Amino acid sequence: MIPKQRIRVRALVAGAVVALAAGAMVATNATAQNKEPIKIGFSMAQTGPLGPNGQQALLGMKIWEEETNAKGGLLGRPVQLVYYDDQSNPSTIPGIYTKLLDVDKVDLVLGGYATNMVAPAMPIVIQKKKTFISLFALDVNHEFKYPKYFAVLPTGPKTKPSFTEGFYQIAMQQNPKPTTVALTFEDGEFSQNACEGARENAKTFGMKIVYDKSFPFNTPDLSPVVRALQAANADIVVVCSYPLSSVNMVQAVNEANYKPKMLGGAMVGLQATVFKNKLGSKLNGIINYETWVPTDKMMAPAAAFFKKYQERAGAAKVDPLGYYLGGWGYAYISVLGNAIAGAKSIDDDKIADYLRKHTHKTIMGDWAYGANGEWTKSGMMQVQYHGIKDGAGLETWRGMSYQNVLTPASLATGKVIYPYEKAK
Repeated sequence: MIPKQRIRVRALVAGAVVALAAGAMVATNATAQNKEPIKIGFSMAQTGPLGPNGQQALLGMKIWEEETNAKGGLLGRPVQLVYYDDQSNPSTIPGIYTKLLDVDKVDLVLGGYATNMVAPAMPIVIQKKKTFISLFALDVNHEFKYPKYFAVLPTGPKTKPSFTEGFYQIAMQQNPKPTTVALTFEDGEFSQNACEGARENAKTFGMKIVYDKSFPFNTPDLSPVVRALQAANADIVVVCSYPLSSVNMVQAVNEANYKPKMLGGAMVGLQATVFKNKLGSKLNGIINYETWVPTDKMMAPAAAFFKKYQERAGAAKVDPLGYYLGGWGYAYISVLGNAIAGAKSIDDDKIADYLRKHTHKTIMGDWAYGANGEWTKSGMMQVQYHGIKDGAGLETWRGMSYQNVLTPASLATGKVIYPYEKAK
């Protein structure tokens, strides 16, 4: 038996060790907070058509900032986000990044959300020789080939075709196989790039393009486009669009009772809760891309983040689930944070070198970088909406009951309902 006095001594020693450790942590955090912060600058849509998605991303980034500073910051310094609302307007971007670098004197920059917002920043970033991680920007480095650019978008090396490749794969699995395709796309950087990929896929899969036309950005009434698609009478229809036009297209298709055999592909916005609420049963049958869905497998590494995000979403007045951009906002800034820690530096060249040479583990999955700063493997999915009733609430959108993952086969959760009208 151990004497009581010895037990007391051990308890006192143990208590002292815990106190010293806690004190050291407080001291470390205090030291970090007393130093100049590492300033990370970026634009992020908070208003305009991209606002609902950009708001999600920003909340994810703020959660990362708070967690990082609670742990003592990076390199013994706190981190500070410096950001401006780009209003979903590409013309604001050059001014924002010039101010961030020349006036705010940020240490590092990140890209904003979406192709249209990242592309205008590239010339400034290249001139300043900054490392640049973008969020959901499609193939913007194709022309620049800037060695310090890194995308956070799961397209893989086949950037432009990736958004619709699964859509065509599903079509080719049907009997009889559809033979004709119509392409309609919004006049914007992302939509043009995605439609270029859809043309490549049509050629790859041996389908005849019978309609291939753009429509103006944010067109409020797309019924003339739908009538033209009806006249073309293609078997399947690929739509490449930004959020408001995606919503307007779904509404116009339903109003016209248009029923091609397949419809969808690369429609941004349908992933957001606000637009799911707006469209309800009109979504049934549409097959569209996704980058992440809340299956048990995908949710496992992200559950703690989404619990925190969803607890704060109401007060922040943002998307209540955050599945489309909340998690990705957290992931893309965490990749930068890990690179700073790994490189032990905020030097852009050293951070870029670290990003090129390592696999990056995040709550949204793991990836590595290849040519032009794109992922070495694709993580794009195609899902189909089904069984949605008008008035479906948050609990419906929280799970998988209303959508099936169709591609890739390794992630599939159900089979396609074909043709489209069977799911209506």
